[in-house]
Amino acid sequence: MKQLLIILSFFLLSSPLFGQSQRPETIIIPVSSLGDVSEVRKQILQNTLEDELKTHFRLVPQQRFEEVQEKVFEELEYQECTEDQCIMMIQEMLQVENVFHLQVIGEGSDTQLSLGWRTLDEKKKETDICLKCGTFQLNDKVRGLVEKLVGGKKVEPEPVVVQDIPKQVEPKVVKTNESIKIIQTENVNLKSGKFVAVGEYGTILSSKEGTSWSMSEPITDNNLWNVAYGNNKFIAVGDSGTILISTDGENWNEISTNETKHLLDVIFIDNKFIIVGTDGIILTSNDGGKWQKRRVEPKHGHTDIVYGNGKFIGVGFHTRTVLVSSDGIKWSYNKIKNMNVLRGLTFGNNLFIAVGDRGTIITSRDTLSWHKQLSGINKKLNSVTYGNGVFVIVGRHTHVLYSTDGVKWKQTNDGLVRSETSPFAGNGVTYGNQIFVVVSGNIYFSKDGIKWNYVEEDTGTDDQLYGVIYAQ
Repeated sequence: MKQLLIILSFFLLSSPLFGQSQRPETIIIPVSSLGDVSEVRKQILQNTLEDELKTHFRLVPQQRFEEVQEKVFEELEYQECTEDQCIMMIQEMLQVENVFHLQVIGEGSDTQLSLGWRTLDEKKKETDICLKCGTFQLNDKVRGLVEKLVGGKKVEPEPVVVQDIPKQVEPKVVKTNESIKIIQTENVNLKSGKFVAVGEYGTILSSKEGTSWSMSEPITDNNLWNVAYGNNKFIAVGDSGTILISTDGENWNEISTNETKHLLDVIFIDNKFIIVGTDGIILTSNDGGKWQKRRVEPKHGHTDIVYGNGKFIGVGFHTRTVLVSSDGIKWSYNKIKNMNVLRGLTFGNNLFIAVGDRGTIITSRDTLSWHKQLSGINKKLNSVTYGNGVFVIVGRHTHVLYSTDGVKWKQTNDGLVRSETSPFAGNGVTYGNQIFVVVSGNIYFSKDGIKWNYVEEDTGTDDQLYGVIYAQ
């Protein structure tokens, strides 16, 4: 099994099918074989498979895969590292939704080809048989299998939560007269509150009531994953160490950092900002301008962080631990019984709730004992919030989940379906101004978490939105 995973490869692809800006990534496992199949034939078929998939997908470099693969081997016990489990963890840690694997079985001049395509939610397979076929006839069969599996189908890119491990590139630095200039706006008044949402390619939207939104001028092309408010400042975080700062949620500047890790979440508690991200990165700041790195071992990636009952709690890619701190400075891990990546976290009604892949919902009152709750679905859950006595969960599912106690969950799609070609999916959710707000490719709002409406006004962007907060 380990030998199979060691030879897993990534190739950088491009695709007009999904649009130039939203092509999903994929892993292509080298062709495996049984029987009379030469190495030369396997390589030719591998090349053909890659060429066909280039029209639909892009892949990450081999080096990044190998780094994550080693972490999987370190984190899983030998008996846990089944083929499905190890590949699944590599998918989840790299946030690669798709994996393709071609198996070739040969006997004499007859050949069977089986092409498998797995995502985080399902598996598909197409098989073909070729009697007395040469290698180049088999190439045509491979093309046919790709057409059957992918063809003209639209494969939705994953908006959630994490891009791959970052390349070592210098972060952008915005300077004015050789120093960072923070735009000070006159008469900034958040007494009435403001929603701020962030997303793809530096997209930032803001709204006072949550039903009508305006877009800020982008100052970065990097994806932004979340945003927080405190000490009269907004802080937004994103790919390649991106940190943006604003005093009004509309005019932004970029803070210079030496970080290249992806920054995935930020909160403001106890007069300090705390950022978490990939490879165990934790940053803290009192003013949002100067940041200090904190250490935690081992270096697991974290997707979300909250504060409750005197503790900071973080969840993420290491499925069997939660990150814990009493002061936001010194951190440790608590072990939990969980095998799925966790992506969202909230605290409400004296209860921590974490959500993640395959419909995972786990709850705890002390961060030590966690209990699995039934969600009734097997899709990825991205975000959870609490407001007005109700917990609300959104994700890669056509319904919103809601609960008054965090234990018994119900589903609703009332008002969520815009059309058959625009199904609901949620990336982030928050509560404020007496309404719930959900962001994705669209923006939805609800007073009770059950009956929903979507924003019909043009927001100025079609990009995915990943995180949203309410500041007051």
